[in-house]
Amino acid sequence: MSLPPASSEASSASHPLAPYGWDEGWETEFAPYAAQGLLPGRVVRVDRGQCDVVTSGGTVRADTEFVVPRDPLKVVCTGDWAAVDPGGDPRYVRTLLPRRTAFVRSTSSKRSEGQILAANVDHAIIAVPLAVELDLGRIERFLALAWESGAQPLVVLTKADLVPDPTGLSYLVDDVETTAPGVQVLPVSAATGEGVDVLSAVVSGSTSVLLGVSGAGKSTLANALLGEDVMEVQATRDVDGKGRHTTTTRNLLVLPGGGVLIDTPGLRGVGLWDAGQGVGQVFAEIEELAEECRFHDCAHGGEPGCAVLAALEDGSLPERRLESYRKLLRENQRIVAKTDARLRAEIRRDWRLKGAEGRAAMEAKRGRIR
Repeated sequence: MSLPPASSEASSASHPLAPYGWDEGWETEFAPYAAQGLLPGRVVRVDRGQCDVVTSGGTVRADTEFVVPRDPLKVVCTGDWAAVDPGGDPRYVRTLLPRRTAFVRSTSSKRSEGQILAANVDHAIIAVPLAVELDLGRIERFLALAWESGAQPLVVLTKADLVPDPTGLSYLVDDVETTAPGVQVLPVSAATGEGVDVLSAVVSGSTSVLLGVSGAGKSTLANALLGEDVMEVQATRDVDGKGRHTTTTRNLLVLPGGGVLIDTPGLRGVGLWDAGQGVGQVFAEIEELAEECRFHDCAHGGEPGCAVLAALEDGSLPERRLESYRKLLRENQRIVAKTDARLRAEIRRDWRLKGAEGRAAMEAKRGRIR
């Protein structure tokens, strides 16, 4: 008696690339390239126009010159799934599969370009050190980018052993949970092992990217998740808790409990890049309040019937939270306007209108004084 053919799901689960996230969906996406004799692989590291790609036959070094788009957001990135030459020297990446998610920030240059940090990520782990005072505004910024990427954010409070008082630690967790609605917040200590098993269970079987500023303990946390000292670790300065860049490239590593982890260099700047929806998710309570405002285009600056200002006055909405919301919205609008001519025109028109209204109000005031 002949056996029924194995399902594509079963075949993808037994694929050599399954530990790196290969599944039935990627197999379907890759089918046209398989017909061309190309090999699938996942990019585990990128540097100097070349990348390391793990394939069913092992890790190969491949040139990226065939994937040099004008759009900087379409360059080869750690986490990408690629089609590579089956052999030859040198090897080449011929094309990339469409990304499911992409973590993007704006560059520090004046060219208003976005920089992609990681691709095809399921969880964005935001490492926040408890060795220094919490910067809630920075956490909100990271969260906005994480939500916009399409990944599920997760805030990890590292170096929890430095806060031995359980009550004090619970207050810090509460503060971050208020700042991060809908996001799990985990206190973790790589030194004592506290919370590492919980974090391992959360990210098991998925692709996670580890994000944070220098000195946040990312490399130490990565080693704890990997179960061995793979990433180099450097001490932070006692004066301000800042660290040097231990990790200098983005590396994709296989976790022992299943899934992969992308470790990234510490980020000095975390500029938004077209993250309007992400900002809205971070400040979901303000967005919900805004729906109750009398005017649909309420700017929450003094209009009658503003539900946001009413919440501010009764104390249910912290002033810091509203100011952070306004700041990120303004920043995001500036970034988008640099690449959207229509939006630039709308902003200029709004400025001219407000300027005219201000001048008219001043003239009316002078008339009353006379």
